[in-house]
Amino acid sequence: MHKSTTEAPSKISRILAHLLTGASINRFEAEDLGDHCLNSTISILANRLGLPLLRYWEKVPNRWGKPCRVIRYSLPETAHYEARAVMAHLNRTEY
Repeated sequence: MHKSTTEAPSKISRILAHLLTGASINRFEAEDLGDHCLNSTISILANRLGLPLLRYWEKVPNRWGKPCRVIRYSLPETAHYEARAVMAHLNRTEY
């Protein structure tokens, strides 16, 4: 079983642990998990580690309350088995 989002050692494994709960995330929400550059983390998960992440645009308020467009990322349930294998790899090797 994967570590919780607060116990995972690297930002990549924290984001993946979050996605494995069935939750989605955008760049502002990722700040709470210690990720200040979510698009780079998503790129590693998708392009280097081969996970099929879903993306869709949404409008959210920025820190001044003005709307801005960001991408919300999620992991399809059909990819959870593969993602757990990636998590096991990440837990063995600090990425």
